[in-house]
Parts: sequence; C-alpha cells; structure tokens
Amino acid sequence: MLGVARRKIACESIPAAILGQALQRIRPLGSILPRNYSNGAKEMMVREALNSALDEEMSADPKVFLMGEEVGEYQGAYKITKGLLEKYGPDRVLDTPITEAGFTGIGVGAAYHGLRPIVEFMTFNFSMQAIDHIINSAAKTNYMSAGQISVPIVFRGPNGAAAGVGAQHSQCYAAWYAHVPGLKVLSPYSAEDARGLLKAAIRDPDPVVFLENELLYGESFPVSAEVLDSSFCLPIGKAKIEREGKHVTITAFSKMVGYALKAAEILSKEGISAEVINLRSIRPLDRATINASVRKTNRLVTVEEGFPQHGVGAEICMSVVEESFEYLDAPVERISGADVPMPYAANLERLAVPQVEDIVRAAKRACYRSVPMAATA
Repeated sequence: MLGVARRKIACESIPAAILGQALQRIRPLGSILPRNYSNGAKEMMVREALNSALDEEMSADPKVFLMGEEVGEYQGAYKITKGLLEKYGPDRVLDTPITEAGFTGIGVGAAYHGLRPIVEFMTFNFSMQAIDHIINSAAKTNYMSAGQISVPIVFRGPNGAAAGVGAQHSQCYAAWYAHVPGLKVLSPYSAEDARGLLKAAIRDPDPVVFLENELLYGESFPVSAEVLDSSFCLPIGKAKIEREGKHVTITAFSKMVGYALKAAEILSKEGISAEVINLRSIRPLDRATINASVRKTNRLVTVEEGFPQHGVGAEICMSVVEESFEYLDAPVERISGADVPMPYAANLERLAVPQVEDIVRAAKRACYRSVPMAATA
C-alpha cells in the first residue's frame, strides 16, 4: 500500500510595486474551499462577465492594455471586447495584423517593461504560431533573470472544441501549457469564474494562460451582488465544489463542468450521490480539494475534452494515487476526448468528445452499479 505523499505548501506571492519579483511559487495543497458566490437573482452571460472584467481592470490600471486580431474596430470576433476601443482609444486597444508570433512578442516585451498586456488569440489553436514567445520568453524569464524581470501578461481566447470547425481549430491546450513551469493556466466555466479569474489573471505578476470556451460565451449564469462588485476577484489555484456528494468525485473544467453537473443529476435519480469539482485552475492544481473529496467518496472520475495521453486527468489520477491511494474503493475512471484529430462530420465529432452519458457510465462503473467496461468490449 502506498504511503500518503504530503507536499509542502509553498509560500504565497507578495505583490510587487516594481519589477524584480521572484517567480511566484505554486501552492498545490492547503485548500480552503472558496465561498459559493453564484446564488444571486441576476443572470450574466460569460461574454458579459469577461467584458466587464476587462473594462474594470483597464479602468483601474492605466498599464493594462489589450491587443489582438479584430479586438478594436470589430469589437472582438466573439464581442468580448465590445465598447473598449471607444472607451479607451487605439493606444490601449490595438488591432493587430494576422501575425501571432509578432504581436505576442510585442506583448511579452511590453510586460518586461512593466506594462500589463492582454493578448487575445482568436482561437488558442493559433497560439502555436506564438508558442516560443509564450514558453521561452514569458514563462522562463523571471527564473532566468533571478527574479529581476517580471512578466505580467495574460494570453486569453477560446480553447478546445467548438462545433464543426475541424481538427485544426478544435484542440484543447490545457495540458500543453499546464506542463510548463512559470505559467499559470486558468479555465473558467461560469460567469462567476470568468469574471473573478480574469481579474486575478490581469493582476497577477506572472504570465497567465486563460482558456475560455467558445460555446460558453453565450451561456448565462446566476451571479450575486458580490460577484458584480468591482473589487471581486477569485484566488488562483483554488477549485470550487459545484455540487456536494458522498459516493463518487467527478472533476472537470470549462464546458465539461456543465456536463458533469448534468451527469450528477441523472445519477442522483439512481441513488448515486456525485460530488462535482470545478477545477478552475489547471496550474496550479488544487490537489488538496481533489484529494479531500476522494477521501470522502472513495471514488474518482476525471473529465476533460483533451486527448487522453499525458492529459489533465492523468495528472489528477497520479495525484490521488500518490496521496490518497489507500482511500480508493474502485479503480479511477478517466473520461477524455478520443485519441484522434477532431473529425469534421457532426456525427463523428460527437463521438470524439465526452458526452454526459459517458460520465454517467463511468460513475456507475466506479460505484459497481454496471457491467465493467471490459466485459462489454
């Protein structure tokens, strides 16, 4: 039986007024569950939450500026930047040519000199054109400069599968960027997530990859007055328990949180109480919340849109094996996208991404409420 591998809690970051802050250490454990803010009567779309966060942070800090393709005159390909050019002018809302490598490098250089750029990719698939700047320039400079150069920059845009856009526009980059020391990787689900996490990303002294989802932009969620306050901000590295349960833990992020919640509702009708964890932060990963939940439910199902090999779910599974193996009453179940490039045909596309019924079947297997997968193959 494996022992429980406790990790030390690294120190909290100290806000810096000048350049020269050492790379902020990541806190994998020590989670105090965040409050549930989304109990208000007001509804807000994810698109509106992102727009309001950008507006308020640009208003609060003149060093914050936005750049990317069609973010100004066209007001954003998905209208996330609507109204910002008119309010802040072309010096702070910059339309760029179709050259991700060029404008991302400009953004990183601006961050070196104390500005706070927000670089928008029309899709994170296009960030591959700029990945050298993101990883070799943004992520590593603080460490390589011995803390003399901070890189307060946000890379944001839609990530993962949309609908009918083919293999080159449908990839999830959560695992790619979460692999890199020096980056923080956030992936919101709700309007509360989008607003609170984007504010945190803009204020952070380190580079943040902010992975949105195109299909969530038009979704509305309840938000409280506290969420709407201009001072509202969510902590980086803290997951949220969206639904409490006692029989099985389901972890998910981005659009898959909604699928997990639907699956939990179906499972409840069959007597299975599922606890749903919205990861929010992929790096740092809130290992403490995940392991505390597994120690309560004794079962785990991980859900993600990305490819299975070396994925976010694989990292979560390893964390539970290392820290909570003796609490498991069933093998861990991992739900992911198919290990193929995304098909274009709608019927094949549906088969290539996780569905609610996949999560339900996995949870039942974990609870020994169905025929094992091997027996049905």
